[in-house]
Amino acid sequence: MTEFHNSPFANLNEVPRFELTSEDITEGGELAAAQRSGIMGVPGGEDVSPQLSWSGFPAETKAFAVTCYDPEAPTGSGFWHWVVADLPADVTALPTNAGDPDAGLLPEAAVTMRNDAGEPRFVGAAPPEGHGPHRYFFIVHALSEPLGLDDSASPAFVGFNLFFKSIGRAWIETTFEAK
Repeated sequence: MTEFHNSPFANLNEVPRFELTSEDITEGGELAAAQRSGIMGVPGGEDVSPQLSWSGFPAETKAFAVTCYDPEAPTGSGFWHWVVADLPADVTALPTNAGDPDAGLLPEAAVTMRNDAGEPRFVGAAPPEGHGPHRYFFIVHALSEPLGLDDSASPAFVGFNLFFKSIGRAWIETTFEAK
């Protein structure tokens, strides 16, 4: 069993945790082919973002951001698979495949940034073969106000801004290993 030492929350502010559920992924579960990356060459990968629903967030929430992050990627900075900001506060769920811009499933106010593969969309898991298990954190951030960033913001810059405006956080941690 691999022992993980890096947490995606290690350098973030502590905020209350709220509830995140999904019809497509489970806490500690392995990602299905739908959430693996055909774009990045994983056989059978479909690059379909999972359905997500959240509740119990702080009453003063004014917006949400959704991210998917792999801290085990061999980059020195992890790998951002999906970054969506400025979801309105009355949006408490995203349907399966909301991460595909051609599907038109995100609210008009939402801003999708380019992931670390350079695409403004969800890109599925694609760890290097033999690199060991990777963790994928699907995170919903409750915000004190919208971030107000445009789609040219890097995922790291979005994360920096989330530090100042997050008032709650919910996540599901999943895994995948290419053997």
